[in-house]
Amino acid sequence: MAFTQEGVAMLSSVLRSARAVQVNIAVMRAFVRLREALATSKVFARKLAELEKGIAKHDKNIRTLFQAIRELMLKPEPPSKPIGFQVKEKSAVYKTKKGGGKGSILR
Repeated sequence: MAFTQEGVAMLSSVLRSARAVQVNIAVMRAFVRLREALATSKVFARKLAELEKGIAKHDKNIRTLFQAIRELMLKPEPPSKPIGFQVKEKSAVYKTKKGGGKGSILR
């Protein structure tokens, strides 16, 4: 059989022997310790949940960091050659009389 803390308190009002009083005190102390242990467990559980949330954020950030490092480690792709005819000479200077007045220069 099991008693609640209130049940133990009521039992102590019925039983008045010295041994009953000592057992009652021991049982009440056990209930107090149990309540403290549960409260402590809840605090630890809450703190653990907070840590897990923080670690999840760190994991995401670390993955992003590693991905950026891997991208930096890849060899850059060589620049593609432009399509079409490319003139590699300097443009010629032509003197004309149109548009700009006396001795205009076009390039």
